[in-house]
Amino acid sequence: MTPAPAAPPLRQPVTAAYARLFEAFPGLRVTEWDAAPPSGDGWVSAAGLAAGGETLDTFLAWDDAQILRDYGQRARPDVIAGFALHRYAWPACLLITIPWFLHRRVPRLPVADVTFQRELGQMAVRVRSFACLPGDPAAELPGARVVPDEEALRAEVRAAVAEHLEPVLHGFRSRMRRGPRALWGMASDEIVEGLWYLGHLLGEESRAVAELERLLPGATAPYVGSAAFRTLTGPNGEALPTRDRASCCMFYTLRPDDTCITCPRTCDADRITRLTATA
Repeated sequence: MTPAPAAPPLRQPVTAAYARLFEAFPGLRVTEWDAAPPSGDGWVSAAGLAAGGETLDTFLAWDDAQILRDYGQRARPDVIAGFALHRYAWPACLLITIPWFLHRRVPRLPVADVTFQRELGQMAVRVRSFACLPGDPAAELPGARVVPDEEALRAEVRAAVAEHLEPVLHGFRSRMRRGPRALWGMASDEIVEGLWYLGHLLGEESRAVAELERLLPGATAPYVGSAAFRTLTGPNGEALPTRDRASCCMFYTLRPDDTCITCPRTCDADRITRLTATA
């Protein structure tokens, strides 16, 4: 009997996770680099955003123009900054949460190791270290750090996201008119809503919700609040999953009657109406 061919050696711990992310959500492609990050042609470094200078000014100008084009009015500077932060932080969190969710590997990605091209929906990363569980084949790779159990790995997720986002939040803070608690509330929402959405696309929404509830159970500083999932009851007794955001994106300043379905400003009656219509 001819033996089955051996599996190819594992060389990159997160490549397969990023490939699956793109397969489920073609709006975001993640590539990896070793020697030098891509630059020019709309690429923005996370370190540049964190510095809060000309790079951030250019980044915000894109949102200013987009809001004027799409809504026919200018937004307040702090609203522009909030939109821009969301458009960066949502995919940036997935760089860490998707490898954890799919393969139980948590890359460390300081701002020096991430660049973003938002018009093309692309990010490029350099993965120099990552955490994994005992028994993972990736534990033999350079840069691997084995942690003892699932809770330790969840702590690695929280730490990796905080390491990446903290300097970015600092860069945006002077433009946002929000204090640290509000900014970390936004960060908490980006973690939860990004993986919740991808879990749905991957056909694993229930598992994503359960994982997020364990990841952010509350009292996990610097994050604010918990994953905050709950279930409403529809007019025919159907279960309608929702959550309560820890922050507000301020979209109501442009369209007062058009709030996000998980916004703290959206009452349960409106949520039930909209969720029932979607179903």
